[in-house]
Amino acid sequence: MIRKNLWRTVLVGLAATLLLGCSEHGKVDQGRVIKYDAATRTVTMIRDKAADTQNPDYSVLPPVTYSLPTKPEETGPEPKAGGRMKIDNKKNQITIFDPETQSFKTIDFVMIDFKENIDKNHPLVYDKDADKPKKFPVVDKQKKTVTIYSGRQKTLSVIQLPEEYFAMPDSTWDAGDEVRVYYKEEGKAQRFMNVSKTNIFKK
Repeated sequence: MIRKNLWRTVLVGLAATLLLGCSEHGKVDQGRVIKYDAATRTVTMIRDKAADTQNPDYSVLPPVTYSLPTKPEETGPEPKAGGRMKIDNKKNQITIFDPETQSFKTIDFVMIDFKENIDKNHPLVYDKDADKPKKFPVVDKQKKTVTIYSGRQKTLSVIQLPEEYFAMPDSTWDAGDEVRVYYKEEGKAQRFMNVSKTNIFKK
């Protein structure tokens, strides 16, 4: 817990430095990754309208693309891309980014199973023998279900979707990493932080 709080303090301090100390010369942008090209070192994300790590609002269109810094010391871990923007377990709806239409799509689903208060060390989501998190989402095309774990909400949901959506890649139902960039020129990140890889902000 002490280590977690220390990392949170460091990140908050870094964010404040970026926002305040660099505001005269550059800007800070934050969002969820929907595409990452390792060959061209470009990342495309949906901006977080709320700028609230506990209650994000990934709803700003169009997506924005940044080229990553050339210096390794200015770049964090490579980001994971995903299409899931939000899962609402009360309304039984999931919102995804559709790359074909370049817009959001909210899909009604049938809840098959739902568990709350599932932290990242829970046996249902963490393999203690292998000492690593289990892989999610789990897509079952025969049963037409997707099992989704949200670390931020601490929920494990098994949802049933219409058959048409199973033609989409499995990453559609995954949440991309949350990232933060500092830039002076549009589309060119001078500093890049993979916030999700710090294991502080949950997906």
